[in-house]
Amino acid sequence: MTDWESIFKKSGKVFFEPQEDMENVVSLMKEERVKKVLDLGCGSGRHTVMLVKEGFEVYATDVSREALRLTKKWLEESKLSATIKIASCYDRFPFENNFFDAIISTQVIHHNYHDKVKFCISEIERVLKPKGILFVSVPASKYKRGATKFKMPQLHTYISLDGEEKGVPHFIYTKTLLKSDFSHFTILDIHKDKGNHYCLFGKLKKI
Repeated sequence: MTDWESIFKKSGKVFFEPQEDMENVVSLMKEERVKKVLDLGCGSGRHTVMLVKEGFEVYATDVSREALRLTKKWLEESKLSATIKIASCYDRFPFENNFFDAIISTQVIHHNYHDKVKFCISEIERVLKPKGILFVSVPASKYKRGATKFKMPQLHTYISLDGEEKGVPHFIYTKTLLKSDFSHFTILDIHKDKGNHYCLFGKLKKI
């Protein structure tokens, strides 16, 4: 059983309400006539359900089978449907090049070492259409989630030694690093949300 299986089995729906920027994300996607959207690391489904309700063709991936079970249940209870796939964001995504008009990922991609995070970003670029919309949020500082002890095996990388996410690496971004890692995007906005996460709106440049 993975750490994420344990977390979702214990906690159920980890989040209920959409992230605070999602209303603006939806407005931007509608302005850009987005159709296909990937909810990358969908968790228990809060944004998958919201995006389907807003009329998008939604694909949702997560590494946890329990998280996907919760997402499917939420969709079924709401009489909605989406394409659900089990997949790690640190492996090649199970989609063709230029498949999506938009990708959202909230508090997901930072859960690894920097080289793995950068591979995830390269996959986001691969499956997103040129000028496709991206919204991503990552932590701007170390956060505890019940942890009291940490180790730092690499620069900007923390691993909790106890707490809810014990053993999971967390790559902590600075604004400069975020701009560097997303240099293939025209950045529309970077700001911090109420939970001290950097939130990035971008459009993939034509490469």
